[in-house]
Amino acid sequence: MSSYTDLLKTRGVARIIAAQLTARFPFGMLSLAFLLHIEHTYQSYGVAGLVLAALSIGQAIAGPLTSRLMGVWGMRPVILITMIICAAAISVIALVPLGIAADMAVAFVAGLTMPPIQPAVRTIYPKMVNSKQLTPLFSLDASAQEIIWVLGPVITTFVSVQIGTVWGILLAVAFLVGGGIWFLTSPELGRVRIPRSKRKLGAVLKKPPVLLSTIVGFLLVATCAAIEAGVVSAFGEGGAEAGIVLAIFAVGSLVGGLSLGHRPIGPWALARRMAIVFVGTAVAAASLNIWWLSIVLFIAGVGIAPALAVMFAIVSSSVRFSDTAEAYGWVGTGQLIGAAVGSALAGFLIDGIGPTGAFLVAAGLAFFGFLVPLFGKRFHPDLRGRDASPLPDTEPVTVVG
Repeated sequence: MSSYTDLLKTRGVARIIAAQLTARFPFGMLSLAFLLHIEHTYQSYGVAGLVLAALSIGQAIAGPLTSRLMGVWGMRPVILITMIICAAAISVIALVPLGIAADMAVAFVAGLTMPPIQPAVRTIYPKMVNSKQLTPLFSLDASAQEIIWVLGPVITTFVSVQIGTVWGILLAVAFLVGGGIWFLTSPELGRVRIPRSKRKLGAVLKKPPVLLSTIVGFLLVATCAAIEAGVVSAFGEGGAEAGIVLAIFAVGSLVGGLSLGHRPIGPWALARRMAIVFVGTAVAAASLNIWWLSIVLFIAGVGIAPALAVMFAIVSSSVRFSDTAEAYGWVGTGQLIGAAVGSALAGFLIDGIGPTGAFLVAAGLAFFGFLVPLFGKRFHPDLRGRDASPLPDTEPVTVVG
């Protein structure tokens, strides 16, 4: 813990982590908020799945594109414009009854304009700390991200159940705007400029660690989303049990992130961490008892934040600084699509066979999430004793003689 304490004392680190966490909090709320609201409106998890699919398509297009635009227009203009449009689109879904097709169209716009907070902050991190602090910083960020993905749905469930599904969505908008403004006013955004990339859009995916992290991130977050939908379905929208189980899931991830996330990253690191997630998830469908789910999901959670920390580090160490934003854009797109797809798949199985179906989906996704890094070990950098900072961009220097 001393390494994390020293890290948080570094100038600006605590502030930028808190600001980006607040701005990104809606990313962990919207899938479940839309699922609850659309299901409540149309009485069908299947229809909710269609709206989430539209959201995910927009996110798939936006992630690397808006990230790359930050190297052209700058971080602040891109984040501000996308934040305004996204907040408006999300509010329309909550407040205006439009019909299924129109809801899907607006959800697509919301996904298309998701602010690129994640690639922005991950690009800034290497410029804020020294090389020895970078891996612990990624670990700390991964633990914070788990608050988004796991604690976010807890808050969404509570507000949607106790007050109403409209307010669950509007709370996400409040986090998006408030956190976005806080992040935009951070001095670090003015001190760091992303160089314009000279490579074609998508070329960064030819880097095996980037592709590996994108695929595994998709499967990991899809697993979490399916679990969240299953927990809510198992305990109903009227009880507190769902919030309790999801909170324990979050605690497991935080414990794992702080205890395992700073360890040296070898070529087996990602597979080992995903194995923990799979083991806990694989047995969850055996019983819908609150105590059983709390125990096994705590175990599954222990592997989540450490796995994310590994993904961030191997991406950072594999690309040039000018490509970091786009690389994290692709990884973020994988995670955001995973959240929507996991909820959608779970929703269809819940309609078909009940809550157990969601946990079966989660187990299947977690299994593939373990297999991919297992068989992709040769694409996994060995960072033991190595610097995880991005590769420097080199340009010719004009000498005046």
